[in-house]
Amino acid sequence: MIGLILGTSEGKKILSLLNKYTDDIFVSTATTYGGELLKDYSYKVINTKPLNLNELADELKKNNVEILIDASHPYAAVITENAIEACSRLKIHYIRYERKNVVSDFEDKIIKIKDYDELGQKLKEVEGNILNTTGSRNIAKFMDMKLENRIIHRVLPSIEVMMRCFSLGVKTEDIIAIKGPVSYELNVGFLKEYDAKAIILKDSGKAGGTEEKLKAAFDLGVQAFVIERKKQRFDYLFSDEEELVNYIRESGKI
Repeated sequence: MIGLILGTSEGKKILSLLNKYTDDIFVSTATTYGGELLKDYSYKVINTKPLNLNELADELKKNNVEILIDASHPYAAVITENAIEACSRLKIHYIRYERKNVVSDFEDKIIKIKDYDELGQKLKEVEGNILNTTGSRNIAKFMDMKLENRIIHRVLPSIEVMMRCFSLGVKTEDIIAIKGPVSYELNVGFLKEYDAKAIILKDSGKAGGTEEKLKAAFDLGVQAFVIERKKQRFDYLFSDEEELVNYIRESGKI
């Protein structure tokens, strides 16, 4: 069986390509919502909740997974670390799919940040409103920074996310609830509407709308703070979905 950890839109394309040859697939997503997006695809087993290392290893072993494709989000470092360790324990062939970064094309215009501690120090120098587009799971880190700035958070429009925002004390007027990625024009609109002087983003690749955010910020003279990806080394790394599936075909697993 092939295992597939999904966390990006490209994961669905990988699953679609695999479905041309097999449905003997174990799929794992971190949310029920992620599972709902896969109703039109074929697979034998699906998990729709977060798994720790031991739980993931148990699922891989139970389903006799021989190859694991890790297509989790570029910033889901813990998921990737657990996947690598689980595969090492069980002698499973681990393959990483990761979006190409895009910020390298704009390095002279952005402010690269290693972690949220460094970000907190840098944001103290910003005068004015800040637009956070790093997701609801990072809001607590912003609250802990105790900044005087107004911070507007762009998050997914789900009940779970709204509850998380409110439980952390985020005001309704400081929430933009919309599913990304969004266009350059909409990014410009958000920055103008909230009079943002800085935008915080991840390097989520072209498919994640990073270019549109950066270009909007540059055109409006808004400072762009980019949280860097954690540097990891992979023996088998792909950034093209078809090349990945062709590799698996040539390996004789499908």
